[in-house]
Amino acid sequence: MIKKSLIVLNGFVHDFAAGIWLATIVTISVLHDAHVKDAVVVSTLNHLERMFFWGSVCAAIIIMATGAGRTFTYVDNWYGEDAERQRRKALIIKHVVLFSAYALGYFWVWDKVFH
Repeated sequence: MIKKSLIVLNGFVHDFAAGIWLATIVTISVLHDAHVKDAVVVSTLNHLERMFFWGSVCAAIIIMATGAGRTFTYVDNWYGEDAERQRRKALIIKHVVLFSAYALGYFWVWDKVFH
């Protein structure tokens, strides 16, 4: 019972950290647009951009750590052998897309944060 609860908690933390990561990347962009429009707030918003950037890095680390944990919890053929084969292919594609999204996200905000 505790093992199953920890598996569910791990999945929740994984998904929650992914949401935090995306929110921080979008927030950095919004803050940057605001500070470009008003020079008076530049130093404050630069500080916030960096704070959100490093928060996104922490979220990315949590995503990877809990994702690694998920790798070891989905080893049974829960849905049957054929369905599991398809699920694993879909997971590989999903992770290629998401790793690309992380790279593009950081590429997009890097210059905004460290200009």
